[in-house]
Amino acid sequence: MRTLLTELHLTKLNSLTKYPSIPTYHTLGEKGRLTEAVQVSFEGDCVATEKIDGTNARLICTPEGVLIGSREDLLWATSDLIYNPAMGIVSALREKALTLADTAIPDALLAIYGEVYGRGVGAAAKNYTTSDKVGFRVFDAFQMPLQTVMEHLEIPVERIASWRENSGQPFMDVFALDTLARERGFERVPTHGVFAAAVMPRSLGEAHAFLAPFAKTLAPLDAGALGQAEGIVVRSRDRRQIAKLRFEDYRRTLKH
Repeated sequence: MRTLLTELHLTKLNSLTKYPSIPTYHTLGEKGRLTEAVQVSFEGDCVATEKIDGTNARLICTPEGVLIGSREDLLWATSDLIYNPAMGIVSALREKALTLADTAIPDALLAIYGEVYGRGVGAAAKNYTTSDKVGFRVFDAFQMPLQTVMEHLEIPVERIASWRENSGQPFMDVFALDTLARERGFERVPTHGVFAAAVMPRSLGEAHAFLAPFAKTLAPLDAGALGQAEGIVVRSRDRRQIAKLRFEDYRRTLKH
């Protein structure tokens, strides 16, 4: 197997492991307002989890080392002495990355995605802490054989981006993700339960009412947190369907 972590590969590896955009449940229209059109039609059972308002982070685990990245950029690898301090991501995840390096899968790449939140992380930090605490909650992951990864690194970066944004990454289903988090010692984003797709709201007003029970965060870092949640993410058990519903989007649209 050829070396994966080389300067030549990093740009493409960054693109291959970026987290794709999650669509809004109702389509976004002009000036950030939602329309009545539902763009994700769920089938079967749905799992709702809290959408934490922090900053997206990723741990990319390979046999050659573990990389830490933000949503857009790679920030550090386990062999680095100096790191990019952007948004406090590396300081929050470096010790975990070192632990993951000791249990790397010999012939696969594992990408773990989560939200770093709390002290100094965005304008919503006060909803989670009034102290210096920072948290990390996992919300997704995928695993790919190294041979497949190397094959993808042979194609142009534009095609990798298109593959990624068109559901190319083989994300784990809910059961596998829960198992991964438990075995690797991560906390998952809080779960709001499982319900039938028929329960999903259709109109904007119904969606606003549907969100109401989830207004308080289940992931506070201390007792002084203001406790306002950002919203929820709904996915099918196999993760083939996924959408986000944010309080701010519905308040802006409905003027509530």
